[in-house]
Amino acid sequence: MGSNPFSICFDQYYLNGSLMLSFLQANAKRNFDETFEVHVKMTPDLRRTDLKLSGFVRLPHGFGKTYRVAVFAEGAAAEEARDAGADIVGGPELVENIRTGQVKVDFDKCISTPSMMEHVKKLSRNLKQLMPDTKKGTLTNDISRSVKEAKEQSVLFKKDKTAIVHVGLGKVSFSEDALRENVGAFVNALLLAKPAGLKKSSKYAGYVDSFHVCSTMGPSFPISVQSLSMAADRYNRLQLR
Repeated sequence: MGSNPFSICFDQYYLNGSLMLSFLQANAKRNFDETFEVHVKMTPDLRRTDLKLSGFVRLPHGFGKTYRVAVFAEGAAAEEARDAGADIVGGPELVENIRTGQVKVDFDKCISTPSMMEHVKKLSRNLKQLMPDTKKGTLTNDISRSVKEAKEQSVLFKKDKTAIVHVGLGKVSFSEDALRENVGAFVNALLLAKPAGLKKSSKYAGYVDSFHVCSTMGPSFPISVQSLSMAADRYNRLQLR
């Protein structure tokens, strides 16, 4: 792992002040702006079905995509959602139209007021991971704030059946600093999402097995756990300023 040029340069950003994401960017030769992807292999313990791993991260420099937001609300809350920039707003009628297929689930994020959940719960098969949830901040009465945050670039992540987390953290065209800070924010969020059921208490021991970055169509590069820890620590220092 240490002999990989990208890994070495990522490490040197924190040790010597120089990060060379140009290695990855130089390999993104497609005729579209490729996504900067992260693939995290978690330790074997995370294959246990009783250990859930999911969360969301608000990227400091966004994802490079405009999100469509749907809000289930009525009355003043519905007006608040529209004023905040929600793309789709409605009450029980919207729920029924989605359930019957008259309205497609072509939005990226979904928010609901608590009073609407009696209706929205009928859409569990339609919405799947988009179902409003208090832990995600999408089941709330603070509609204006939630819509604005949803329109900002937050990204959901969760482990798959093989205990790997796949997530996009921006575009290859982003600056080196922007991508580095997005990585730091994600690593911090990943640490906060660490299941309480894991036995080991130190940061990444018994949690992260390996961490790779790549562009959509490019080769994959490993990043050391030491650099990940430094990235998360630097992100936290920036938040305190």
